[in-house]
Amino acid sequence: MTLHELTIAANNHMVDFCQLLAMIAIGIGIIKAMATFIKDIFFEKRSIDAINETRMEMGHSFSLGLGFLVGGSILKTTAAPTWNEVGILTSIIAIRTILNYLLMQEYYNHQDRMSGKNKKESPTNKPEDKSEDKSEDKSENE
Repeated sequence: MTLHELTIAANNHMVDFCQLLAMIAIGIGIIKAMATFIKDIFFEKRSIDAINETRMEMGHSFSLGLGFLVGGSILKTTAAPTWNEVGILTSIIAIRTILNYLLMQEYYNHQDRMSGKNKKESPTNKPEDKSEDKSEDKSENE
């Protein structure tokens, strides 16, 4: 076996490994998202909150899985690139990058909505609570 054949074989194994990692990441994300949804829907939250939390959980795993797939695609093309393969790789990377960007935008928008919602619902953010705490501190110091 020549060095070139060994390199091609190692590259193919790495591509397969990247695809396996992507399947594992996405599969675990789906299982975690379903567990989160079931827990939230039956025990804690409204259905819309449970759905949003589930989407965020799946978004994380899809983003990670897409990263592994992009890495595998790059490795696959490095072995013996033709212009056709480079064009296909460019298209795949562009689509996956756009999907990843949109997933992350949705995640950040959800985080912003949740942090705004938590601030509105938090009893410690009421103005009267803060003034009462200050007046109690002053009376303790005197």
